Amino acid sequence: MAVHVEKKGELLNTLRERLKERIYAAITMLAVVVGLAQNPHTGHWTAAAYVTGTAVGLWLATLVADVQSHRVVHKRFPGRAEVRHMLYVSSPLLSSAAGPLAMDALSAAGALDLNTALWIAAGAGIAGLAAWGFEGGRRMGGGLLASILAAVVDAVIGAGVVGVKLLAGH
Repeated sequence: MAVHVEKKGELLNTLRERLKERIYAAITMLAVVVGLAQNPHTGHWTAAAYVTGTAVGLWLATLVADVQSHRVVHKRFPGRAEVRHMLYVSSPLLSSAAGPLAMDALSAAGALDLNTALWIAAGAGIAGLAAWGFEGGRRMGGGLLASILAAVVDAVIGAGVVGVKLLAGH
């Protein structure tokens, strides 16, 4: 029984780590997309390169930090199973590029203006943060009102990132 509980705890911790990485990447990508939307000279290839570079850069930085911290704490390089775990936990960082790249592709296909596509991607990023806030409220058993409040707080945080980027002018 104790082994089952321990395994469930490990699984939940891994899921928490993955979600943390996904939310962190979503907030970072939101700032990048708003910066691209503010630049009237941003082209499709430039947007795709910045979005892809941001996601890959975050992912690689996380892997480097994981390996370095593992070496310091455990006094050895991570083993194969530990590397697999690091890759699994950090992989959601790469998914943060999916929405903005899809919007860029729709724009490149002529479905809408690039600036509009980037702002839609930013709006979707804020909506995603709100959705995670709502789900967190529901899973904590706070009821509908508490879940909505959590969603609003997370959306305000996302809007705050946008506001900072707008005030900074880049």
